[in-house]
Amino acid sequence: MNTRYIIILILIVGFTSCNSPEDVLRDNNVPIKEDIQLPALDAGGVDFSTYISLGNSLTAGLSDGTVFLAAQKKSYPKILSEKFALVGGGDFNQPLVNDNNGGLALNGTRIAEPRFAIGEDECSEDPTPKRLDDIIGPVTVTTDILLNNPTGPFNNMGVPLAKSFHLLAPGYGNLANLELGRANPYFIRMTGSTPDASVLELSMAQAPSFFSLWIGSNDVLGYATSGGDGSNPITPVDGPPGVGFNQTYGALIATLTSGGAKGIVANIPYVTDIPHFTTIDWNALDPTDECQADLADQIPALNAQLYGILKDIFTAYGEPDRLDLLTTEGPNPLLIYDETLQDLSAQITTILSNSPEFALLVQSFGLPVEAVPLVAGLFGNAYGTVRQTNENDLLVLTSGSIIGTVNESSSNALQGLGLSKEVADQFSVEGITLPLIDKWVLLPSEQKEINDATDSYNNTIKMAAAQAGLAFVDINSLLTELATTGLTYNNFTLTSGLITGGAFSLDGIHLTSRGYAVIANEFMKAIDETYGSNFEASGNLVDIGTYPTNYSPLLPPQ
Repeated sequence: MNTRYIIILILIVGFTSCNSPEDVLRDNNVPIKEDIQLPALDAGGVDFSTYISLGNSLTAGLSDGTVFLAAQKKSYPKILSEKFALVGGGDFNQPLVNDNNGGLALNGTRIAEPRFAIGEDECSEDPTPKRLDDIIGPVTVTTDILLNNPTGPFNNMGVPLAKSFHLLAPGYGNLANLELGRANPYFIRMTGSTPDASVLELSMAQAPSFFSLWIGSNDVLGYATSGGDGSNPITPVDGPPGVGFNQTYGALIATLTSGGAKGIVANIPYVTDIPHFTTIDWNALDPTDECQADLADQIPALNAQLYGILKDIFTAYGEPDRLDLLTTEGPNPLLIYDETLQDLSAQITTILSNSPEFALLVQSFGLPVEAVPLVAGLFGNAYGTVRQTNENDLLVLTSGSIIGTVNESSSNALQGLGLSKEVADQFSVEGITLPLIDKWVLLPSEQKEINDATDSYNNTIKMAAAQAGLAFVDINSLLTELATTGLTYNNFTLTSGLITGGAFSLDGIHLTSRGYAVIANEFMKAIDETYGSNFEASGNLVDIGTYPTNYSPLLPPQ
């Protein structure tokens, strides 16, 4: 038996000695590690020696609600410039702020707030975006637009808050125009001894050999973040250069390419897909949530004194779906104004003025019966165009801070009419008894206005790129994918979720440093496709995993 085992062992050794190491590995299904020889990086004939990036806050590297040092150093143009430097790109100067706190000051007075960071919520186990002051205590804003502006010229000409037409506007960086509302504090830092020069003029003064242009988001974003209330209108699609988007964009491209520069442009996403508009639930009133436990006890009275009354009137006028009674069993919608609805103010006033039940309710508030017409009129004015939210409505992220709170102005006004503070407060609760005003909600009709304008802008951008022979990046499709299925990149899956999604920063609008790294890679891919460079094939796309998603509140100031 021992001899037989020895013979078998000798045969095994003999067979394996006849095979190459590769054969043995293949027989055991172990993949062969091969040294893949990547081609050398090639610029494809593009001159990257003077790269200028134009745009808004997304180009500036704004993140977590402000511009701060660590995020600026990871802006997508800065990432691109580091890759361009490998094939002849020159220095890339950015208008860096002074610290990692963020915010701006004017002669020592704060005019823009510090960054958001992740803090604790006393009413939730989930982390919550909070201003740095609220997490670590008072911080000093050291970036002062009067006292310590950086020295240009700047390769990164991204200006937070800028709309398309602002890139052509003279005096947009002149401190004297700030109080008049015609200047931008971020651009004031960049104009130096030429305060009336436009963004485009300062860019062209550097004779760019290559440029990137990503502009247009703010042309609809301001309207969106203000809930479509009209205080920040959508830029017209057509109009003279400096007014209409189409003509402005055409003027930008014509000027930027006038010296023979090559470049890349990007379209804009549907801003209604970003977490600033998708984080607050339309049915945010939930008495089963321990943080809203008091709501359960209030619902019977709310239904009897308000929701039931309105429900009966709306039903009588053929609109029963405007409002339903609140439930204690789960989430409830919010009460909002909707200017697209039929105004039933007069009908509500008339019905309640003649209602014996309403007269008793008014007297229960401590008012005399003679006050019934007055209170009926108040109900009519307050609830004539209200309805409850549904899944088609979008609430702006900032509404989360006021929903369920007492509106002091409303309460004081009601107290002035004779109601006790207790009753006045009860009828002044945001989203419950006091309808949310337009600035907090994007109605479906307003969302359509935004998306229609976005489609028009994007058509203009794509056509301009094709006509000028420029590289083009479809950011709209990229972020739609991010918002729907998620985006897998370098073994990381990014989503549009606030805090945990990885792509959007804590303000719900701007990107994280990792998100900007994705943008930089997409720009390089498009440059490869149009100009024959090989950033991707040569292995020069960046590893997004090396870029952070959130910054600690204890990030050192410098």
